[in-house]
Amino acid sequence: MNDFYQKYHRGVAGFVRRKIGDEGLVEEMTNDILLAAYDSLPNFNHSCSEFSFICSIAKHKIIDYYRKKKLKTVLFSASPIFEEIADKALSPERDVLKNELVEEINKTFDDLKEGYGKILRLKYVDGWKINKIAQMTKLSIKAVESRLIRAKKMFQQVWIYDRKKAKELIEVRDTDSR
Repeated sequence: MNDFYQKYHRGVAGFVRRKIGDEGLVEEMTNDILLAAYDSLPNFNHSCSEFSFICSIAKHKIIDYYRKKKLKTVLFSASPIFEEIADKALSPERDVLKNELVEEINKTFDDLKEGYGKILRLKYVDGWKINKIAQMTKLSIKAVESRLIRAKKMFQQVWIYDRKKAKELIEVRDTDSR
C-alpha cells in the first residue's frame, strides 16, 4: 500500500487540485481516492494504464463530492433562483447530474406534507421573496418564515438521494467483492 501511495499520490493530488481548487480538501480526497483505488485493484482489468484507472475513480469521487456538498448548498442557498445557481455551480463535466438531481428534488418536494413542498418551491425554485409568498399564500410573514424552517428540516428528513446513492455504492462494492 505504501509503494502504491508513493507512486500515485502526486499525480492524483494534481488531478484533484485541478478539479476542486480547495487545497484543504485536496489532500483528504486524494487519500480517499487512493484507498478506494487500492481496494479496487483486484477489479483492474489492464485495459488502460493504472493511473487512468485511478483517475476514473477520482473523477467519480469528485462528482460525488459536488453532488453531495455543492448541490445541497445550492438548494438551500440564500439566492432565490435554483436554475441560475445550478448553472453556475455545474461545470459541463457534472451537467449530466443536474437533471437527475432536479428530478429527485421535485420528487422530494412532492413527498412533503402540509404544503411544505409548495413553500420550498416558491422560495428556492421560483425565487419569490418571503413577503410575496405571504401574500400569495394568505399567511403572515412570520408564518411563512416558520414554515420555511420546518419545510427545510422536513426536506432533509425525507431526502433520500444521498442514502440511495450510498446504498448503490455498497451494493456495487458487495458485488465487486464476490
